[in-house]
Amino acid sequence: MIKRILLLSALAIVTFSSISWNSPHTELVDPIKGKHNYNSIKLYNLLNDKDLKFEVFEKALLGYNKLLKNKKIQNSKFLTVIDLSLSANENRFFLIDFKSNKIIHKSKVAHGKNSGGEFAKFFSNKIGSYQSSIGFYKTAETYNGKHGLSLRLDGLENSNSNARKRAIVIHSADYVSDLFIKKNGRLGRSLGCPSLPKKGFLNILKNIKNGSVLFIYYPEKNYLKNSLLVSN
Repeated sequence: MIKRILLLSALAIVTFSSISWNSPHTELVDPIKGKHNYNSIKLYNLLNDKDLKFEVFEKALLGYNKLLKNKKIQNSKFLTVIDLSLSANENRFFLIDFKSNKIIHKSKVAHGKNSGGEFAKFFSNKIGSYQSSIGFYKTAETYNGKHGLSLRLDGLENSNSNARKRAIVIHSADYVSDLFIKKNGRLGRSLGCPSLPKKGFLNILKNIKNGSVLFIYYPEKNYLKNSLLVSN
């Protein structure tokens, strides 16, 4: 009897260890006792790309689900995440396709010239600030402007409510490239727009235009405390 109990205990330990080992965040496995939503962990595992940090993805998914529940989204297939806590020289633009549960595009993305050099540190919603604005956006219509085909954005929070007035749009730019980094030591900067490389740009706009969610993240304390979309 004692041998049987010891054998069952050993099997239980091995099974639990296997479950924990397969999770990228072992402390998040329990959806009830843990601090995080089990569905976000499951989907994050499916994406299988550690360049997108879990804590950033989780907040993006939380806001996305709230907007979806409130019927604020017209294009629910895609979620775009920009992590401005990373170096501008790294890939920090992530396009998630919920149909395939994959990141179908990732690339570099510029921040505003008054937000910082290689790293963004300062953010503003003010007209003329030339800084990036964090928070959730909804993509709108495309148009042809001085940067060619561009995509208008509407800010959904107090942190980015002036996006349209500030002409904060997604456009492509030559200064968002590895060649520019090689010559200048860092990526180029915009006037506040999340500017993208030219490669793959048209396909990105085709996917995310007309009502998809874009989340620009930075661990700014006031935003994380006051945002209705990232707080539980």
